[in-house]
Amino acid sequence: MPSDLELFHELSFYTLAHPDPAFIHQLSVDAFTAQHADETTKPMAVVFALLGLYLHIEKGFTGKQVQRAHMQLAKHRRQWLRLPLPRKEAGITVADVVRAAPGVARDAMIEQWCVSVWEVWQESRDAIADLAKMELKVG
Repeated sequence: MPSDLELFHELSFYTLAHPDPAFIHQLSVDAFTAQHADETTKPMAVVFALLGLYLHIEKGFTGKQVQRAHMQLAKHRRQWLRLPLPRKEAGITVADVVRAAPGVARDAMIEQWCVSVWEVWQESRDAIADLAKMELKVG
């Protein structure tokens, strides 16, 4: 059975070749990073992943807009928050996404995956929303 990382690489071939200019690849990167965060994950990676999920799910950003927000935030070197890891796991994994048929079904599963991962990180929601408001002027 392939590892989650191998499945993510398989999914990346799909998302990077996807013709939609909304750039769903960014959403899958953020969902995967947030879902696989542990004590060794750099705080910046967690913050960027959660910010991407927040902007997409709660503010309606496309993957391309999330990517631009990441680039804007990366210009300012700073100490990133170390957020508490979620107490439970998301109900959807990269394996579920890859199992969905390519096209509309897989794209919808990527969206559901983002929501599922964001839900388990709700303890950090206010910190991420504050960061978006302060650094990106997104309120």
